[in-house]
Amino acid sequence: MNDKLKAVLAHEGVVTIVTINAQPSSIVNTWMSYLTVTDDYILAPAAGMRSIEHDFETDNTVTVTLGTKEVEGTQGPGAGFHIHGHGSFLDSGEEFDAKKAQFPWVRKVLKISIDDVEQKI
Repeated sequence: MNDKLKAVLAHEGVVTIVTINAQPSSIVNTWMSYLTVTDDYILAPAAGMRSIEHDFETDNTVTVTLGTKEVEGTQGPGAGFHIHGHGSFLDSGEEFDAKKAQFPWVRKVLKISIDDVEQKI
């Protein structure tokens, strides 16, 4: 995780999660303030996300996109990233319990192991 991505995550904005190998692809959204992000993984509360969960039965590859116009990017105002990884859904354990305490409406927690981070803008 680089400093630019950390700066982007400090701002509110939409996060899009895409199953890139499903036919057709599934797309869900959440908010940056809902995420827990480390160097190795992302945790996102899931109230729905059933299409993503269903896609994981055959392929758990995901791409996450996020950005903000509040951080200087590669060509001026606005920085955005693609994060590639593999996901799973948690319905118990310490990480689930922490998100459930933060967001009582969660059904499960999406955990994405980060494989690669690309700054796109």
